[in-house]
Amino acid sequence: MDTELKSAKAAYRSAKAEGNHREEARWANVVGDILKNRGEYVEALKWLRIDYEISLKHLPEKHLLPTCQSLGEIYLRLEHFPDALIFQKKHLELARDANDVVEQQRASTQLGRTYHELFSRSDHDHNSIRNAKKYFKWAMDLAVKLKENPPNNKSSYLKEYIDAHNNIGMLEMDLDNLHEARKILTSGLEICDEEEVAEFDDGRSRLHHNLGNVYMELRLWDEARKNIKKDIVICNRIGHCQGEAKGYINFGEMHYRTQRYEDARAYYEKALGLAKSLEDEDALVRQIEQNIDTVREAVKVMADITKEEQSLKKLKRDIAAARGTSNERKFLLQQNAVLERLVEKARMILAWEKHCEFAKEKKKIASELCDRQRLADSYLDVAESYQKLRKFNKAIKWYKKSWEMYKNIGNLEGQALVKINIGNVLDSTNNWREALDAFQESYSIAVEADLPDVQLSALENMHYSNMIRFDDEDETRRLKLLIDKQKKSKEKEAAAKSMSDDCCSETDTEAGDYLSNSGSDNFCFPKTISRSKALITGEELGDDTPIMSLYQSIKSSSKKKKDHKESLLNSNKQAEQSPSSLKNQSSDHQTVVSRKRVRVILSDDDDDDEVECSSRRDLNCLVISECGSKGAIKFEESSSSFKCSSPHTAPNTGRHSRSFSNDIVAEADFPTGSKCDTDFSGKQNDITQPRLHHSQNDPQKCITCRIENDLIHFEATLCTTGDQLNIDSLKAVVACLYYLQFPPEKRSEGLLPIIERIKCAGRDIESLETVEQLKEVLGNDMVEASVDGWIHKRLIKMYVDCCKELSEVPNIKVLKKLYNLEVSDDEIVVSDCDLQDLSITPLINALHSQKSFAMLDLSHNLLGNGTIEKLRKVFTASGQSYGGLTLDLHCNRFGPTTLFQICECSLLFARLEVLNISGNRLTDACGSYLSTILKNCTDSRCRYAPFHLLTFCVAALCSLNIENCYVTSRTIQKLADALDSRSVLTHLCIGYNGPLSGNVIINLLSKLSTLKRFSELNMSGLKLGKPVVDTLCKLAGTLTLSGLILGGTGIGTEGAIKLAESLLKGTEELCCLKVLVLRKCQLGLAGILHIIEALAENSCIEELNLADNSFPKEVSALQYDLSVKSCSQSQQKLDNMQVDENRKVHCSINTADYRLVVADSEDIPVEAASRIDDSCASSCQRNSSAECHFTEQFSIAIGKANNLQLLDLSNNGFSAQVAETFYGSWATLRPFSSHKHITEQIVHFSTRENKCCRVKPCCKKV
Repeated sequence: MDTELKSAKAAYRSAKAEGNHREEARWANVVGDILKNRGEYVEALKWLRIDYEISLKHLPEKHLLPTCQSLGEIYLRLEHFPDALIFQKKHLELARDANDVVEQQRASTQLGRTYHELFSRSDHDHNSIRNAKKYFKWAMDLAVKLKENPPNNKSSYLKEYIDAHNNIGMLEMDLDNLHEARKILTSGLEICDEEEVAEFDDGRSRLHHNLGNVYMELRLWDEARKNIKKDIVICNRIGHCQGEAKGYINFGEMHYRTQRYEDARAYYEKALGLAKSLEDEDALVRQIEQNIDTVREAVKVMADITKEEQSLKKLKRDIAAARGTSNERKFLLQQNAVLERLVEKARMILAWEKHCEFAKEKKKIASELCDRQRLADSYLDVAESYQKLRKFNKAIKWYKKSWEMYKNIGNLEGQALVKINIGNVLDSTNNWREALDAFQESYSIAVEADLPDVQLSALENMHYSNMIRFDDEDETRRLKLLIDKQKKSKEKEAAAKSMSDDCCSETDTEAGDYLSNSGSDNFCFPKTISRSKALITGEELGDDTPIMSLYQSIKSSSKKKKDHKESLLNSNKQAEQSPSSLKNQSSDHQTVVSRKRVRVILSDDDDDDEVECSSRRDLNCLVISECGSKGAIKFEESSSSFKCSSPHTAPNTGRHSRSFSNDIVAEADFPTGSKCDTDFSGKQNDITQPRLHHSQNDPQKCITCRIENDLIHFEATLCTTGDQLNIDSLKAVVACLYYLQFPPEKRSEGLLPIIERIKCAGRDIESLETVEQLKEVLGNDMVEASVDGWIHKRLIKMYVDCCKELSEVPNIKVLKKLYNLEVSDDEIVVSDCDLQDLSITPLINALHSQKSFAMLDLSHNLLGNGTIEKLRKVFTASGQSYGGLTLDLHCNRFGPTTLFQICECSLLFARLEVLNISGNRLTDACGSYLSTILKNCTDSRCRYAPFHLLTFCVAALCSLNIENCYVTSRTIQKLADALDSRSVLTHLCIGYNGPLSGNVIINLLSKLSTLKRFSELNMSGLKLGKPVVDTLCKLAGTLTLSGLILGGTGIGTEGAIKLAESLLKGTEELCCLKVLVLRKCQLGLAGILHIIEALAENSCIEELNLADNSFPKEVSALQYDLSVKSCSQSQQKLDNMQVDENRKVHCSINTADYRLVVADSEDIPVEAASRIDDSCASSCQRNSSAECHFTEQFSIAIGKANNLQLLDLSNNGFSAQVAETFYGSWATLRPFSSHKHITEQIVHFSTRENKCCRVKPCCKKV
């Protein structure tokens, strides 16, 4: 092998030196195949990736077929299932494009194997089992087509046909359809005989191996022995040591199940010798050694059974001598205790014939004791024996007897458990509908009796039936949600109980009170002897009570019966485990009703029941059950080759469940006795299913979303704003992460999915508003997204490519912003993406390729002057000198050098129309640069240009925002000097700078008054004196302003009123004010009211911000003045109406009246009195009538402002009740579009189309 590998590598190096890409790729593939067959999968992957890269870059597409096939197989062996699916689907796609039926068949087989592997690792992956069935069926159909019409005469494609039978037979076995599996696998062998396939063909080996497994499950030992022996012989002849070892493992398993322990040990020793002769099979060696240890323990258990049987014979003799005496009952109880131990020990080592024998004797003793509870338990044990022996008619008979007895004694728990067991038997006989009915009936009983454990078992069985038997996706999902909810509740109860046990150890149950079916603990009894606690006469009879006395009390017991609440948990479909699982079992052998186990592969270390059992048991003793050999499932190889492999890491399920595999990987050394298409390395891989992971204390966990057949994981914080869920953001994240999972050749197209809807449990998540609601609906369930179409995003493709070139991980926040479907490709918005000068490099490189764009928003990042220097190169390289440009750089770390770079770049300087550089420390060092930029904002450059050049005329600066840039009067004066009447400036923001002198501001306002297009001024945070306010009012009267933002200027009530009057002067057409911000202007409540009343009938005003204007002293004075008048009016009204003194009246407003009466201001007191005094009649004693009157005035004013879309009254001292009253007036005029945000002192009224708080204040655009 080493010589072959060296020769292949030498050939590869030679081809590479010659530049022969075809041979270079071929030899890389050969090296990878050799390493793969040696079990060195990681190294093999390296060479196969070399083959893939060479083929992709230098060879025709058809050469990717074998490469994708090899990569899909190696990723499958490494258990990298997402990668495996990518290359397998690519393999199938290429095969279809080439119309290559042979490769289509191979690709379908591999895809079936991968989906089956995913299915085997989860008990709720409905999509994977569907796909496994689909692809295996396609593979079979294509194999039939190839066999009937082979494309060439070199091959009959019989091997593919036979392997297809093997794969489908394995799938049926895993679904517990044993007879169907036997039929298909036998058909495969018949085809081998008909087509005269060689006697020692590897395809025959796989068929015999899997038939041996099927016959073992059917308990047809002779047939199982015959097929396993043929499998071993073939593997021996073809030199497949691993297959031979696994054959001996299964031989050992068979003898273990039939209690022939010496033979089992001998076969395990043979398997151990073969495994030790193989390279890198340490996991297989360890597993066989564990199986040998398990057999040793089973021998000890059998010895205990022999001793107990001797004790039983002695007790029988004692009973015969004690008949009719007071000791008779005592000896019968002792005999019952021994039989219970024997039943449990027989269950442990899967000795079902003995189990049946002991259970029937136990039944006789229960009859003699006249204990109907014990009798029902013993019926259950007998029925379990017959079920395990696959004598289903007898099992049903005894289960029905048990159910009738439990029903007679009123034991709801027993009834529910028996119904589950009956359902499992019916499922095994293909009576699926009746089985589901039984599970549903069990669940109903368990709910009625409040039995969480039984409810969980019933739900799991219902889930299995709906998913596997009826393929009902919606019902399966609904049941999964219920199961998760039940498990959470159970975990909480267990935690609480654990704390209680730690504190109160003295409350343990006495030895005589153990469950009737708990059985003995082989290595830790005496706690195994159990008594039934169903009361007969309401009192516990003594052990020496004569038997005859019991017959007198049976009839009188019916009215005194209590529901049996003891934990009778009988596992009629308990997971049968191989010896490999014995060592790790917990030991309280109180068996549980379980979900029906699917048939999986022998000799995998699948410690089924371990976690569940241990969670219900107190002792850590030995258990043997039958499922150790039924772990993860492997399918046979595709027809391309027969691959030896290292053992599979079978997952470990911690539940009695009808799962196909499990969610937890406990060990990395689970071998398989199955011969499948491919085995896997011992590498551990925990395959998680799509679900929302969270804890109650940590909501910022991970969401896992399924889109088509892929799983996507991301943090919940990527799609939330505060606690609000942003559906558009969620869709963007899913789309971008899905795109990143594409193979490079598919990503090269630059097509991203358009997510139509995202659902969970059949419900659109769009209807949810908060993360808490999302978590409540999802629990641990998956999120599913559907693709509605595809959109080309060239910049995303280039950005991802640039990240790859620089070995950077793509920034998901950047991807999400670039994906935004609401903006054009010319708008580059990457605000708030945690970008720095270094991490933005891939995006800058992508913009080099993009070249032209109309908007670049880099706000709210951590960018400095280095970034603007890189951008300057981008603009220079673009060569574009015309077309407007918006540059938003606010809230970063830019300095004055940034403006210098803008001025130095003529192409950037010429296109600049909007510049927002607020929130950066520019200082007065930027003054000359800003002056230069503002001088550029004139229309003279185009005015005199020739007509044919007007299209290419350079842009002019229209908007400048230098808020909070640490500039002073010097810089503002330079701005004023740079402006003249030809300027096209429309928006200017200079707020939160300083110190600024009044004269400088007046000079600036005077210059602005000469501009023809100016429409919005923001001077927030600047303290404005009376001269400035006067000049501002004059400006407001001469210009047609659309926005005036004066928050924090302290202009006061007088200034605000004067300003409002200036805004309202002239005709309606000249008053186009849309936004007025007077936040923190010391208006007082009276001023607020006056502004609202003054602007209420303005048809243009859309946004009014009057927050933080209350003045405590003024409010007190106002309330005092109003209270005098209101109280006198209220008292007079009170006298007239004789209102009861104790009547409680709230200050509520009938907002419907406001639509009818909106009289002149002098009518308001009269109208107010007619409406308000009734509600405030008794409130003058509480000194709240002033508030009622004032609330009335505000409500009427707000009710008149029918054109407003946003009103901010926050932090003005309004109570929540008053705010709600105001909102009533607001909503009256907007019944279908009103929106409110009232939290503590926040009072926002808006429309749904213009919701408050949707963007940061600094990002708001008028």
